[in-house]
Amino acid sequence: MKKTIQQLFFILLYFVIGLSVQAQTKAEANGWKLAIQSYSFHRFTLMEALDKTQELGIKYIEIYPGHKLGGKFGDKVFDIHLDEATQEELKTIAASKGIQIVAMGVAVQNNPEDWEKLFQFAKNMGMELITSEPAINDWDLIDKLVRKYNIRLAVHNHPQPSTYWSPEVLLEQISNRSKKIGSCADVGHWARAGLNPLDCLKQLQGRIGSLHFKDIMPKVEGVNEQHDVVWGNGALNTTELLRELRRQDFDGIISIEYEYNWDNSVPDIKKCIEYYNQTTERIF
Repeated sequence: MKKTIQQLFFILLYFVIGLSVQAQTKAEANGWKLAIQSYSFHRFTLMEALDKTQELGIKYIEIYPGHKLGGKFGDKVFDIHLDEATQEELKTIAASKGIQIVAMGVAVQNNPEDWEKLFQFAKNMGMELITSEPAINDWDLIDKLVRKYNIRLAVHNHPQPSTYWSPEVLLEQISNRSKKIGSCADVGHWARAGLNPLDCLKQLQGRIGSLHFKDIMPKVEGVNEQHDVVWGNGALNTTELLRELRRQDFDGIISIEYEYNWDNSVPDIKKCIEYYNQTTERIF
């Protein structure tokens, strides 16, 4: 009888594992992690952002420094000064919703001690990547910390006057450094800066650690803002951008950073996810 129960248990276990593997998308099987950048929900607390991420069915989140925690944590914010007990609670709460905190950013530190704290914080939280825009003088230190903690660092490209607004500037700084240092490619910022996002991705081949992925409305004469739109409906050829990542054998985090309809963006983001799933199923 005991043997029969054990056999039934293992049959059930294999069935569950089989369903899990079957449910995995082709993109996931090839190392692509679709995440939410919590800034998409910056008008809400982090606890609410986790709920929205769970509602969307997304397994990963990148949290921006300064995001108010909310809930039982009140006005505490997500940063390197969080006590260890709160760090552990955050990981547990996220895990209970099927979410892993895989990255934080955009994080910038002003002194060597805080850079070390940032990497230690990322290690404690189980993150695999830090998104940042370091000062030029910090590169030697960052290179050492990336190697010491075995945590990747991806450099974000805010528009000018940000230092790293173009791929050339970034490559000049990192070409001789650890391969764990690369770009957090914000394709929308490149387009708004007048650059071709596809060309930028090609320039950075081998150095793309993550993305802040988006689509933006076409440029209209007399209108300054090119706000975010549902993927596949804007000015960026998002399908070709994803194809290029596939060609490069990209293996990393693609964060959804949806910066529009701030108070009710979940329906739009759901459409972005549908587009992403349909497109990646075709290109893999």
